[in-house]
Parts: sequence; structure tokens; C-alpha cells
Amino acid sequence: MKLFLSAVTLVLILASCNDKIEKIDVKNECPIINDFGFLADSLVMNQGQIKKYQTFSDILLQNKIPFNVINEILDRAGSLFDFRKIKVGNNYYTYSNADSVNSLKHFVYCENAINSIVISFSDSITVKKISKKIETRERVLTGKIDKSLWAAFEDLNTSPMLAIKLSEVFAWQIDFFRIQKGDKFKVVYTETYADDTFIGIDEIKAAVFTHMNQDYYAIPLVQNGVKDFYDLDGKSLKKAFLKAPLKFSRISSQFSNSRFHPVLRIYRPHHGIDFSAPVGTPVQAVGDGNVVFAGSKRAEGKYIKIKHNGTYTSGYMHLSKFESGIKEGARVRQGDIIGYVGSTGLSTGPHLDFRFWINEKPANYLTLEFPSAYPIDKSNLEEFAKAKNEICSRFNKIDVYPDFRGLPIAFSIE
Repeated sequence: MKLFLSAVTLVLILASCNDKIEKIDVKNECPIINDFGFLADSLVMNQGQIKKYQTFSDILLQNKIPFNVINEILDRAGSLFDFRKIKVGNNYYTYSNADSVNSLKHFVYCENAINSIVISFSDSITVKKISKKIETRERVLTGKIDKSLWAAFEDLNTSPMLAIKLSEVFAWQIDFFRIQKGDKFKVVYTETYADDTFIGIDEIKAAVFTHMNQDYYAIPLVQNGVKDFYDLDGKSLKKAFLKAPLKFSRISSQFSNSRFHPVLRIYRPHHGIDFSAPVGTPVQAVGDGNVVFAGSKRAEGKYIKIKHNGTYTSGYMHLSKFESGIKEGARVRQGDIIGYVGSTGLSTGPHLDFRFWINEKPANYLTLEFPSAYPIDKSNLEEFAKAKNEICSRFNKIDVYPDFRGLPIAFSIE
């Protein structure tokens, strides 16, 4: 009988212990920490966007944070972030206690898609930067041109930034104002993701563009810490001058010794090329050089002239405005934005009148051939040959889809 009672007692004790253990487990569930690194389950969250003329101090004062505390925050932020540089349109979040006072516990400013600045208010104030996990994923995209490069990438539901980057790679070989229906491309590139959210196009790794039945390859090679692209013969794709001073547009008037002027209504030489584009379209310097004129003239309107060396000079007319810092004596690099398309001077509509001189004589820029900029060092020829063979073999295995509309072309490559 005693043995039976002892057994019953032991069972009851174990059952009681199990009950207690279950209660403890429920009571001590791991609290969830949010993406910004703090507990927010019991707090009231409000989201806002930085408005025009709104300052960091304005937001904190609205949340009952006094000036002396704001100054302490600015001191603690130090070199981590300058709160005077918050941007209009960026998101911010406030986390407050759910009580009658609604005292602010955390303030989060989203600097960009990757970084956020977190301010926590407790016994002491802490300021820290939270960064999302960054990942790059390799993709391949193929397609055919129907209307334009930009339209092709829109039809592929792909970021237009990839079209811009591709046009920059082949800027010296292909005049993208003249690409034709049926031209095609294959491009290997990487995308950037932050916590599985697409951020943007990272870089082009290799490409081939078929224009007028001719294949133009872009084979990457790093020399002296700088990556450049080369053709199959090992010649740099970069030339001394760009193919055109605009990325996307169309030629509305060619170089001519006798053209009917639409304003003056007379025939006269037009020693330039007119690129039709909307007002505000960025204009690039076609090569390195010094600005020798930046001002206004009656016929040319707002006008920039760049001396590239003792032989070559370029001119950009009818601009709406100059880029900041562009003035006589300024040094510019190839591809720098120097101004924006307009319709100033003797002009009937928005366009860029682009001029080019060789030894001070007008030249038809579209017919000129320029040398490559950066040759391959002999010590890197073997590495280049290996990269070329690998990329050509890879591209030969990738088909260009005859009808790319609506197809999920972008996919990972092993």
C-alpha cells in the first residue's frame, strides 16, 4: 500500500512539474526584434516622409524632444551621419510608448535602401547605423531591338539602368541613335539585393551586341586595379572620344555644306550635327579637355566649347543651362555632364547642335575614327585570352529569343 501511494505521489509530482515547465515555456517565448534591432511589439509606430524645408530638429520637436537632447544626439552622431543632410522624400519612423504621454523611444531615419540611422531614448541616448545584408546575383539577359534599346528593356520588364550601362560599354563602337530593328544583344550582369529586396543594377560583366550583322564583344579585364572592356582582338572599347554627346536621342540634321536654315530661311553651311532631344536632357563631354568658352551668343545660344588637345575641339550649342562648375578654364573628363539640352539662340525647337573641329577646321564627327585609349599590357595577354575563350563559349550556349515580349528572360547562370 505504501509502495502504491509513493508511485501515485511521484506521478502527481511529475505532472505538476510538467505543468510548470509548460507555463514557463509560454511565459518566456523569445521576443521578436524588428529590422532596426530593437523590440517594438508594445510600441506605437508611425511612418512619415521628409517634407520640403523640414529639418531633423522639426521632427524631434514635434515628438516632444527638447533642444538640449537634440544637440546631444547631433554630438553623438558625430561622423556616423550628418542630420543636416536628410533628404526630401526619405522615410522615417517613430516608435512611442502606448501611454498617455506617448514618449518617444526610438527614431529611425532611412538614409537609403540599405542604411538606416537608429536613435534610441532610454537612460542614455544611443545612435547607430543599421545596414541590411547586401547580396549580388548574376543574371543574363537577351533580346532583339524593335524600336530602341530603351524600349527593348522596358518590354523585358528590366531596369532601364541596364540599358544605360550597356550603352556606356559600347559608347565608342555603336551609335545608339542608329541601332536598327533586328539588332540583338546578350549581356551578363549582376543585380544588388538588400534582404531579398531588389536595389538596382550592379555592373555589366560581359556583353555582345549585334549591330547591322556585326558582333561587338565586351570582354572584361582588370589592369592596375581598373576594369575595362576589350574587343576580341584585345583592343580597348574606350576611344579618345565618345560616339555621341547624348545617350539617347535621334539625329535631326546632318553635317552639310548647304542646308536650308529653318529660322533664317536661307541656304548656308551647317557644319554640325543636330541631336533632337527633350529640354533638360544631359549633355556629355565627348572627351577630356579644358573649357575655353562657356557663355551665350546670339546664334548659338548658351554655348560650351572644349579644347581637347592641340588638334581637337568640340562645341555644344543651344543649351538650356550649364552644369554647376562649368566655366572657362574648367577641366572636364570624358562622359562628364557639362550642360542640358535647350532651344536658346537661333533655334526652332529643343536640340543639341554639336560641332567638332580638327586643327580649327570643321569636321563631320560621324565619319571620324579614333584610336583606342588603353591597350592590354603584354603581361596580361594570357589572362585576357582565357577570359575571352570562356566568355565566347558561354555566349555561344545562350540563344537570343525571337520574341522576347513578356518572357522571363533574366535568370541566374551557374
